[in-house]
Amino acid sequence: MPHSAFPAPPHLLQPLPATQKVLVVDDVPDNAAVICHVLRGMCDLTVAYNGEEALALARQHQPDLVLLDIRMPQMDGFEVCRRLKADLETSHIPVIFLTAVTEPHCEELGLNLGAVDFVTKPFRAPVLQARVRNHLEIARQRQMLQLLSHSDALTGVANRRFFGTQFSREFMRLQRLGQPLSLAMIDVDYFKDYNDHYGHMAGDECLTRLAQAIFGVLRRPGDMLARYGGEEFICMLPHTDLDGAVQVAQGISGAVNSLALPHAASPISGQVTISMGIASMVPAPGSRTQQLLEQADKRLYQAKNAGRNRTVWADD
Repeated sequence: MPHSAFPAPPHLLQPLPATQKVLVVDDVPDNAAVICHVLRGMCDLTVAYNGEEALALARQHQPDLVLLDIRMPQMDGFEVCRRLKADLETSHIPVIFLTAVTEPHCEELGLNLGAVDFVTKPFRAPVLQARVRNHLEIARQRQMLQLLSHSDALTGVANRRFFGTQFSREFMRLQRLGQPLSLAMIDVDYFKDYNDHYGHMAGDECLTRLAQAIFGVLRRPGDMLARYGGEEFICMLPHTDLDGAVQVAQGISGAVNSLALPHAASPISGQVTISMGIASMVPAPGSRTQQLLEQADKRLYQAKNAGRNRTVWADD
């Protein structure tokens, strides 16, 4: 294999957007307009005029920060904050109370509910800008650390730990919906021989290029590729039955073959090949994630035992 400059990781997990998002929640349109004017150009702004709208927009847009009024009809800001923090989809979003309420016990209550700051009206524009800028920077740093903790350092795809977390969540979600979930377990054929022949730097480059090729086949936002072991990858395909998973596997095989990466040490081919085991199920009540993993692993073993460079999706 030619020794090119080592490629940067492909960052195949969802990258952080360039512009951060702030949700402004205030039941008085004029107040919301003033806040948006002060923060204009610093971030993307969305406005909610009541608590229910705020909760819906927070789930939909996943803002990086919420500016939340307290005194609102029907649902006050304290209750909105409680519900944001109780919802797994929004509990991570930092909240700043921005309110005309000045009683000390209200500030204490807001902070104890999980808010990161408490700003009183009327506010000075430079102070609000500075506080929002600081909290957005903290949010950005937290997101970057989270992204790094979820990524495989070499290939840029998800790591095994993050895959395990997401797999458990998808399994339970599809169990409730009665929808299928499929796995494709992938092994690079004779990769130890590849490393021995070309060296570990070339081996790292090979794995990175394979990750990029495999990821390019996945089309839907819910699909996930993870590095499962040294030369093993795994694809999670929610809402995909066995026939659909086999089609994806065929696309993966085609993409890998199109790379035509030389493998002079392979006893079965002059280029890098892969073996795959496919498993699919509609998670039933009482079923376990391990059952699906074991089935995919069993079929991968069958593919390797049958000569490699093939895909197995049914038991012998």
